[in-house]
Amino acid sequence: MTEAKPTVTRLDRQQRLLAIGLVLGVTMVAFEITAVLTALPTITDQLHGDSLYGVALACYTLANLVALVVTGELTDRYGPAKPYLGSLVVFASGLIVAATAPTMGLVVLGRALQGAGTGGLAPIAYVLVKRAFPTDRQPKMYAYLSAGWVLPSLIAPLVAGTVTDQFGWRWVFWLLLPLIPVVAVMTVRPMRAYASMGSGTLRHSRIAAAIFAAAGMGTFVTALQFKNVAAAIAGAIIGLAVGIPSLRRLFPDGVHRAARGLPAVVSCRMLATAAFLGVDSFIPLAADRIHGAPPTVQGFVIIGSALTWTSGQWFMAQHPEIDPRRAVRWGFITIGLGVCAIVPVLFAGWPLWATFLGWAIGGFGMGLLFNPTTVTAMSHAQEGAEGLVSSQVNLADAVGFSTMGGIGGAMVALSDRTSLSLAGALGINFGLAFALAGLGAICAGRIAAATS
Repeated sequence: MTEAKPTVTRLDRQQRLLAIGLVLGVTMVAFEITAVLTALPTITDQLHGDSLYGVALACYTLANLVALVVTGELTDRYGPAKPYLGSLVVFASGLIVAATAPTMGLVVLGRALQGAGTGGLAPIAYVLVKRAFPTDRQPKMYAYLSAGWVLPSLIAPLVAGTVTDQFGWRWVFWLLLPLIPVVAVMTVRPMRAYASMGSGTLRHSRIAAAIFAAAGMGTFVTALQFKNVAAAIAGAIIGLAVGIPSLRRLFPDGVHRAARGLPAVVSCRMLATAAFLGVDSFIPLAADRIHGAPPTVQGFVIIGSALTWTSGQWFMAQHPEIDPRRAVRWGFITIGLGVCAIVPVLFAGWPLWATFLGWAIGGFGMGLLFNPTTVTAMSHAQEGAEGLVSSQVNLADAVGFSTMGGIGGAMVALSDRTSLSLAGALGINFGLAFALAGLGAICAGRIAAATS
């Protein structure tokens, strides 16, 4: 007697259209992030902005931080359509500012606006998966959203590198503008039809805390770039004093000690993003400055990790029976192995194809833990408050990335004005990423889904 296969809930027309639109939005954001990472070394070269390389990375996610909280609250109160449209408009303005920037400082401003725009898209997508799709389809929807990274990961480095070489880096930003109205047309109507309203109530607002948290983290990241040691230390202390208390108000209680349940899930996401992107963001720089690779090759070295990230997510979507604690622990272990595999990129004679393969290991680790942390976190979201939990998960990603971007950028800036070599600076970054992966493997045992 054969065992009957479990039935899968069919999606109606509005749900299918919404799914396509959300994935298209993720694809647009993924193309922007991957393309700009490819072009950024050239941008800093031409605008003489090495000291702002880390700031350009960190400001994007600091703006994300505020946008995540703002859009989360607006979505819970008014529904997703208006916040989503507003995010697209802000994103478009950031592209225009960066494309026309005569200085690295204005590129940083453009990146901040881009971060504010894209910061609203991810939490709204998570909210819509929770509100608009049946429970048995939600893990695959998260995998579909991740799959939106695949095509950009394959073509964005080639397109961005070719455009940068042939037409100039400014066209990397201009080329993204036509995608924005397409995403708006595809998404807003089904949002209004399927999840048009929020709860209509506003709990204690966290927007002020988000602004202070971003200001504190921005002060910390900027201070790390100062040439004067005393000013750098003082600025870093002030930034931490402002940022840490504010972040504690934004996160669920107990994140700092990875308390069992949602706090541990959020802690693991923060550690995973910091470990992964603390390496991923600096491999193109190593390919440029240590290996002399052209822009196309700089971006190509990291696309294997995006592909394996998606592969890991699809594997977990097909096997929801795997204990999330086990999946997350093995995800961190695999990230750690990937970090070890790419350390030789610090030596000029090491082939970049080997770095491509080595960092693909780290990408698979992120895929293993990404779906379990997302699904487990959203299981804690109460009806009408999905934006709160969604923003907390995405906020963890932003904090992890901006912190490592700031520290890593400070190491790069330090190598530019001291006897510390660039290889030594990047080696410090990679060592810190390995340590964070190890800490995450320990914290993984404390995550747990909400009990019904």
